[in-house]
Amino acid sequence: MKHIFGTHPVDNGGIHMAVYRSANAGFEAVQIFTAIPKFYGDKSSIRPERVEKFRAALQDTGMKPENVIVHAAYVLSVATADPQMWQRASAGLAREMERSTELGVGQICFHPGSASDGDAVAAAKRVADAMVVALRRVEDSPVRLLVENTAGAGRTIGRSPGEVGNILSHIPSELRSRCGYGLDTCHLFASGYDISESPERLRSILDDFESATGERPSFFHLNDSDGAAGSNRDRHTLIGKGRIGAEPFRWLFADPRTIGIPLVLETPQINVAVEREDPSPDPWDLEMRALLHSLAGD
Repeated sequence: MKHIFGTHPVDNGGIHMAVYRSANAGFEAVQIFTAIPKFYGDKSSIRPERVEKFRAALQDTGMKPENVIVHAAYVLSVATADPQMWQRASAGLAREMERSTELGVGQICFHPGSASDGDAVAAAKRVADAMVVALRRVEDSPVRLLVENTAGAGRTIGRSPGEVGNILSHIPSELRSRCGYGLDTCHLFASGYDISESPERLRSILDDFESATGERPSFFHLNDSDGAAGSNRDRHTLIGKGRIGAEPFRWLFADPRTIGIPLVLETPQINVAVEREDPSPDPWDLEMRALLHSLAGD
């Protein structure tokens, strides 16, 4: 088993082009959006030709479907106490499960959203309820649905091990194997978990999440932070260019919990206007890949 690094490249030209750009940067994993991330996507389907091109790109590059993460829309706040907003967000998450199942990817990650009533305990149940709706929408789907930890701004939930564990505790036992969680390094740092303090502190934080959820994370988002520890600012930057620094990522990769799962960059891209048919890797992705392998000792 080894580290499986990836990126979330520009998808100009289609999601299949994101696969080629990630693979051409030397990565073995990729993250994509299946619909516009600033909209609910509750009525968005995916055209057969998009599916065919995407699957062909995976085959051409040798990228394994289980190393593909679909990031759900940012606006799907299934923690909300507003019944109409929850219904729309839940429908969006369920439709994401349908689209991702058609693509045959390994997992969906999503942000739980904000507890609009201020009740984090009740909000955790609402998040779980939406997950159950999505999972039961496609009963035989191989796609796992994964909660992502948050930067902790406002009333967002999923910041702490306890909140992530509470969400997952409400999933019925027959669906539990189809769920899990992942950790974003910027979000950890911004929410007050200072992973730059020491290797021991980093290991302790991962231990706390594993203890609260009963399992290891299923992915990591690899991001440095432009904001200070505890700032609740979700501002990603290139690894080694922010407040976390490069060395804590060396400590992270030494932990066996990072082996064999997607470790995906969500850092800035320099060539955001890449031509639709241009499969060239982003220069900053190439820079980050070299750094990641250096830090991992690969």
